[in-house]
Amino acid sequence: MGTEGEYDGIEDEIGTDGEAFGIKVKIENEGEDGKGDDTDYGDSDELESLISEDEGTVANTKRQHTDMKNPSFRVVAGAFSSLNFSSLVSWKSTGKLQQTVANCIERTGRSLHSGKLSTVKIISEAAGTGRYFVFRSNIVRALIDHAVKDTPLCTTLSKDGFTIRTVEHLLSALEATGVDNCRIEIEGSDPCDRSVEVPIFDGSAREWVEAIDQVGLKVATDCGGKSCEKLAPFLNEPVCVRKNDSFMVAFPHSKVNITYGIDFPQVPAIDRQWFSTLLDESFYSKKIASSRTFCIYEEVEHMRSLGLIKGGSAETAIICSVTRGWLNPPLHYDDEPCRHKVLDLIGDLSLFAKDGSQGLPVAHIITYKGGHSLHTEFVRCLSGISKNDGIS
Repeated sequence: MGTEGEYDGIEDEIGTDGEAFGIKVKIENEGEDGKGDDTDYGDSDELESLISEDEGTVANTKRQHTDMKNPSFRVVAGAFSSLNFSSLVSWKSTGKLQQTVANCIERTGRSLHSGKLSTVKIISEAAGTGRYFVFRSNIVRALIDHAVKDTPLCTTLSKDGFTIRTVEHLLSALEATGVDNCRIEIEGSDPCDRSVEVPIFDGSAREWVEAIDQVGLKVATDCGGKSCEKLAPFLNEPVCVRKNDSFMVAFPHSKVNITYGIDFPQVPAIDRQWFSTLLDESFYSKKIASSRTFCIYEEVEHMRSLGLIKGGSAETAIICSVTRGWLNPPLHYDDEPCRHKVLDLIGDLSLFAKDGSQGLPVAHIITYKGGHSLHTEFVRCLSGISKNDGIS
């Protein structure tokens, strides 16, 4: 989760025409009738100039442009047959075997938005199962099919009237550390609630990464004791999703490379930041996982009036004031807000995973002024899901 506030335009970054040199573009700008439109565009030197040739470097710039268990037959049938194929990606072997947690993980904490306590248990699962939640005996798979559209300040999964909120930090940790298959049991403090929320802890993924590190991982096997290779989605062609002045664009690449930009001109202490890195498990654990969610102090009361961040505090987020700067320093990194956006993005992209595959596309993924809604719309685009499709 991170602040998804109002932004100024980015015409100086990519131009006003939305062109993206041969990229498959999905536009979500609202017209006078309140409806979006999908448009394909041609070439643009403006967007190309945004992409750095020095991939794998870390950039932090301020106001600069340079810068449910599956039956075993599903595994035997092969992971390819069960994946949602899209012409945009090719599923290829990572050279690794699918993994799961070696022992059960259990954590209890207060949730960010409802303020209620909840308990999460992460239990090992068979190869080919993937990741799924169990809430009040109801199974909700961690798939884009169940992601609720346009939920504010968090990613929410829903099925058959049961809802699980703020899943992004947990899923980010599971995806980045290689927990490909697991059963996630979650319980709230009210047994009658049909909605529950994953604990926020300190606002980062650190608690989950440390818990996974403590129990360790093991090769996941099916009911017959056989392992299963882990696949990853390799991007075949450029693709872009835009909403108003925010965008996500991805280019084919040999590794997972993430570049993220945020812009808060109304908050000088945050301002504009860029962060870029080649991603691997070690870098995530050391440089991304501890990045905390952030909020603007002057927006807190408004968010609470909307029923949000009831469990928020200086212990669950870093708070920045428009006039006074950071109110609960020190930051873990100078660009901690931007790094947290990368954390969120990884959690949201994990919804592309299925049956123990990798969710993160092997591509150079560039996001500017993104948020959970844009992230999940990008996954829908990769999955070939129309934006008019409803959740299940």
